[in-house]
Amino acid sequence: MHINDKSGVKTYSASESRYDNMTYRRSGKSGVRLPAISLGLWHNFGFVDNIQNGREIIRYAFDLGITHFDLANNYGPPYGSAEENFGTILKQDFKHYRDEMFIASKAGFDMWPGPYGNWGSRKYLIASVDQSLKRMGLDYVDIFYHHRPDPETPLEETMGALADIVRRGKALYVGISNYSAEETQRAAALLKNHNVPFILHQARYSIFDRWVEDKLLETLEKNGVGCIAFSPLAQGMLTDKYLNGIPEGSRASKDLSYLNTEMVNNNLEKIRRLNTIAQERGQKLSQMAVAWILRQPTVASVLLGASSANQLKENLKGLDNLEFSDEELKVIDEIVK
Repeated sequence: MHINDKSGVKTYSASESRYDNMTYRRSGKSGVRLPAISLGLWHNFGFVDNIQNGREIIRYAFDLGITHFDLANNYGPPYGSAEENFGTILKQDFKHYRDEMFIASKAGFDMWPGPYGNWGSRKYLIASVDQSLKRMGLDYVDIFYHHRPDPETPLEETMGALADIVRRGKALYVGISNYSAEETQRAAALLKNHNVPFILHQARYSIFDRWVEDKLLETLEKNGVGCIAFSPLAQGMLTDKYLNGIPEGSRASKDLSYLNTEMVNNNLEKIRRLNTIAQERGQKLSQMAVAWILRQPTVASVLLGASSANQLKENLKGLDNLEFSDEELKVIDEIVK
C-alpha cells in the first residue's frame, strides 16, 4: 500500500491459526485435501459488486482455513470480471500465499460471440484457460474444469484438450461439472488413457436436489474421483430467508430463472419442517443443509457463496455438528419426498 492510501484497508497478514480448526477431506484417491467448505465466486465478485467487500470475504475465508477458491471464465457480471477482481486481490494480499491456495477455473458456457466462445471444443477450452490465467495474473490454476457436457463435440476432443492443458503446465489437475454418471465414466476412461489426474466432479447437490445419488456418486468412488457440491442451499431455499414467505428484494421475488416465487411457495412447508429439525439439532437450516451433504464420504467439499464475511462465518458453523441419527435422516427423506 502507498503511504498516502486513504482507503482504510490495512495491509493483509494471514492468521497464524488459520489451519487449527478447518476440516480437510481427501479428493477421491488423489493427494489433494480440500477444506470441507470452499468459497465460490459465482456471485458478489464481479465489476457490479464492491471489490473491498469481496476482498474482506476472501481474507476472512483464508484466515479460517478455506484454501479453495472456485471461479469460472464467465463469472461476474460482466463475464470475466470475477477472475479479474480475484486477480487484483491476489496481487494485493496473497502473493506470498499462492502455494497455500487451491484455485479453480472452468469453461463450457457462453463466454464470447461466435462459434468458438462456448461448449467444449479444443479451441474454446485452450483459449479460455489462457484468458483466465491472464485475468488472474497466474502461471497456472490448480484445477481446470470442463463446465458442462457438449452434445456435439466428441468427448475425445474435449478430454484431449484438458489433458494438453495439464501437459503445458496451465493446470495441475482437471475436473468436469454437470456430467451424468455415464458421461463421467467415459470421461474418466479417456483421461486415464491420457495419464492425466482427474480428481473432481462439481455437481449440484442439496437436500432438495439429489440426482447425484442415482449412480454418479458410485461412479466417482469407483474411479477415485471426489465430488464438490454446488448449490447446497438450493439457491437460498435451505436457509431461514423464506420461512415467513418471500421477502421483497430476494432472489425469488425477482423470479430469476433458477429460483422463482412458485418454486419457493411449493416447498415452503417442507422448508419449515426441515427448519424444525435443524433447530432440534442446535443448528440453523443452512448449517444443517451443509452438514447433510458432508455425511457422504465421496464429497470432498461443499461450495458456498457469500455476500459478506458474517454470512460465511454463519454457514461455517455447519461443521460443528456433522453427525446425523438414522431417525433424523429418515425424517428428512420423508419431508422431501
